[in-house]
Amino acid sequence: MKERVRAVLVTADDTMLVIRRTKPDIPEYWVLPGGGVEPSDESREAALHREIHEEIAGKADIVRLLHTVESGDERQLFYLARIATWSFEDRTGPEFSAEGRGAYALEQIPLTVEGLDGINLKPEEIAHVLRAALSAGTLALPGR
Repeated sequence: MKERVRAVLVTADDTMLVIRRTKPDIPEYWVLPGGGVEPSDESREAALHREIHEEIAGKADIVRLLHTVESGDERQLFYLARIATWSFEDRTGPEFSAEGRGAYALEQIPLTVEGLDGINLKPEEIAHVLRAALSAGTLALPGR
């Protein structure tokens, strides 16, 4: 089963980093930063750190596993994490140079139900999980 790791990256300003995806002939949608776990990764968390560095030149503090989504032969693990620094200009990785992959735009949205309602976050299951956690007040980071 292919595993992917993604992060709900919370900034000091209580915003969340998301990537807006624009592809030809497909409605615009947003995803959380992350990607595939590779055989050379020591752990899922190491894979997430690598992906965050590749995609947004950032360093994150992983707080906890938030949710797991399984679909067909793929498992996505979503982590809650803090992030203080990032740069979309310094990104690396094959997805940014491969033709036909469409555009990637890093955005900050308010970490609120209203913020989530303003975007088409995929997969839908994680959007529902985040809305429920925000409504219940269970998404808080330690020390806040």
